[in-house]
Amino acid sequence: MNNNGKTLKKGIDVEINDSFWNNYRSLLKTTIIPYQYEALNDRIPDAEPSYSVQNFKIAAGDLQGHHKGAIFQDSDVAKWLEAVGYVLAEERDEELEKKADELIDIIARAQQPDGYLHTYYIIEEPDKRWTNLYDCHELYCAGHMIEAAVSYYKSTGKRKLLDVVCKLADHIDSVFGTEEGKLNGYDSHPEIELALVKLYEVTKNKKYLNLSKYFINQRGQKPNYFYIEWEKRGRTLHESSVFKEPNLYYNQSFAPVKEQDKATGHAVRAVYLYTAMADLARLTNDDELYTACEKLWENITNKQMYITGGIGSTEVGEAFTFDYDLPNDTMYCETCASVGLIFFAKRMLLMNTNAKYADIMEKALFNIVLESMALDGKHYFYVNPLEVWPKASENNPIKKHVKSERQKWFGVSCCPPNVARLLGSLNDYIYTVSNNTIYNHLFIGSKAMFKINGSKVELNQASKLPWDGNVTYKINVSDQVEFSLGLRIPYWTQGVFEIKVNGNPVRYSLENGYIIVNRIWKNGDKVELLLDMKVQLIQSHLNVKANSGKVAIMRGPLVYCLEEVDNGENLNTILIDTKGTWEEKRVEFKGLGELVVLETTGYREQNINDNLYHLFENNIVPTRIKAVPYLVWGNRDIGEMQIWTRYK
Repeated sequence: MNNNGKTLKKGIDVEINDSFWNNYRSLLKTTIIPYQYEALNDRIPDAEPSYSVQNFKIAAGDLQGHHKGAIFQDSDVAKWLEAVGYVLAEERDEELEKKADELIDIIARAQQPDGYLHTYYIIEEPDKRWTNLYDCHELYCAGHMIEAAVSYYKSTGKRKLLDVVCKLADHIDSVFGTEEGKLNGYDSHPEIELALVKLYEVTKNKKYLNLSKYFINQRGQKPNYFYIEWEKRGRTLHESSVFKEPNLYYNQSFAPVKEQDKATGHAVRAVYLYTAMADLARLTNDDELYTACEKLWENITNKQMYITGGIGSTEVGEAFTFDYDLPNDTMYCETCASVGLIFFAKRMLLMNTNAKYADIMEKALFNIVLESMALDGKHYFYVNPLEVWPKASENNPIKKHVKSERQKWFGVSCCPPNVARLLGSLNDYIYTVSNNTIYNHLFIGSKAMFKINGSKVELNQASKLPWDGNVTYKINVSDQVEFSLGLRIPYWTQGVFEIKVNGNPVRYSLENGYIIVNRIWKNGDKVELLLDMKVQLIQSHLNVKANSGKVAIMRGPLVYCLEEVDNGENLNTILIDTKGTWEEKRVEFKGLGELVVLETTGYREQNINDNLYHLFENNIVPTRIKAVPYLVWGNRDIGEMQIWTRYK
């Protein structure tokens, strides 16, 4: 294990100011947060109801009624509160804070005297708490509430929700463990584990770290707990269960976590689990756990991940399937899974500063997280397809989950607030500091404050990504300070870049995908990094049968796609000329500003015979092809879309 993370300096203060990201950060505060609040309160016309806030009000005794919605609906409220915490950390907002405080008051009233908190069981089956960990998400919801409390406390200093979750975590600690009289179980949907690490870091109470460690180490031990509780319940599962009996691969409990080396099962559960494993590997110096994390990372990113950073190949169980099985039109690629992959990447960076983790963080951020939300901040994809044929989505049962337009809300709406909390905390993903080196992982315009060798260092980054590869840094220090600046060289540059300090070439070393420039820095020093952003055609491994004979288009960190609105119907008839020249055009796109659109001359097959099957005929003619960034598709007309295109 590279123990860079052990010397990570605390108190890095990063303020984003970026021509591209300012749009999203502003949208988060003015539209996304308020819209999601209305959705959680069931006030969006013609949208699926959430029932989330209503359930808490019933559990608190403020309303009469039954629990409605998914059994894990509490988590949507928690994720929204977590996002609010991040927004308030940037700028206090009296009205928003009041709404959050009122919601926290309801949650506190819903909490039971012993600390228990889960609205379904409080309302419907108070005598059956902790009897169905396989299906019922009590620990999962607790984890999200803990994350919300930590975020809100750190931004406002208010302890009410933090006290609620500490009481909840203490209750959980009294229920679970290897001691006599305790349940030897763990959650079917990992989340509590990574949340307890956050709670430990803010409270310094080692009990919470040990409880997280228990949940991780107990997972997959024999006899398997999910079969034990299944037998106790008379071999019954919850009515919402995908399976007829516990599926141990579905929830990554088929073996102890240190013995797992391939990503399996429900993709969101997997990456939440792996995130917690990485946290614990770092904090407890567990090399075996780190090795398992590294193997799982390599399996996901080299054999089970889409070019967009999407994961989850099948709707059945929202899951991984097997190596290289990456269908484009029936895949799942849930937004939450890519958010979780970003969490995992960040934790791996804290242990081992390697650009391969930041590369995936950037890929998933641009090409899934941003793409999943419409540019108005009010419509969302749950599933993020690489190929859409609207007629098939409407009429083919196995493609019903693939939507051709974003939705106002979902009955299970875990993804929208997940996007909100990631956008709100984006400043935490830009830099880390280790061994007197400032590492820049994401190129996002910002002002960052660091403490290096006892001196304050201000680093002002100006970035033109994702449209141009120009990044500059201005260093402000009161006295000359020696430190290293580590700048990621993304995989998409193919190693083509330039770097200058104060206008002159500079000596550097290259370590794990980062340029390392060490010098005694003085006030006003300027660093210029120029990254190559030429258009590239990408091929898959030959074992990815869905992409045989096809290429994808990339420019910089962005995956591009073809849309029917630009290229007409039957996108499958288009062939890219691999020797053709791509024209880059700057165009205004409503809701985003200027973006780069790509055009070239290729070919199209013409249907010159109306028979269903007929003798081969050479029917290829020249055609113009237009590609747009995948992150903006579906913001105009409903129609076909594809990323992978045949070539000639």
